[in-house]
Amino acid sequence: MASNKTSDVFSMPSFDPAKVTDSFREFAEKGAAQSKEAYAKMKTAAEDASKTVEATLQNAQSGSMELGLKAIDALRTNAELSLTHMESLMGVKSVAELVELQTAFFRKQAEVTVEQAKSMQETAKKVAETVAKPGKEAAEKVMSGFKPV
Repeated sequence: MASNKTSDVFSMPSFDPAKVTDSFREFAEKGAAQSKEAYAKMKTAAEDASKTVEATLQNAQSGSMELGLKAIDALRTNAELSLTHMESLMGVKSVAELVELQTAFFRKQAEVTVEQAKSMQETAKKVAETVAKPGKEAAEKVMSGFKPV
């Protein structure tokens, strides 16, 4: 019996290569699955970012067109008012009538300028909000994906 005890003390535990192979296979499969998942998330994020940039550029283009059309409309209105005023000045018969026409023209021009400035400001604000909207939505989507620790 003594020899059995000594042989147990010095014996090597059994090494099973199949267990190591199975563990390695599980580790490799898990790593591959995580890599595929990470790639899919990155691909989705890149596609979302691309769509966000595209939407932002489209909104910026349409917004700048809208602002340009507003500016053209303002120029047209101002030119028409000036031409109408010049025609009115051609028929002036007295200094009092000239002063009255000039005063009315300046008053009308000031009112129109204030309205045009308000309109341009409102349009610029709307365009800025429209241009920023895709980025804001994308940022909110990303932030909602983070979970507080």
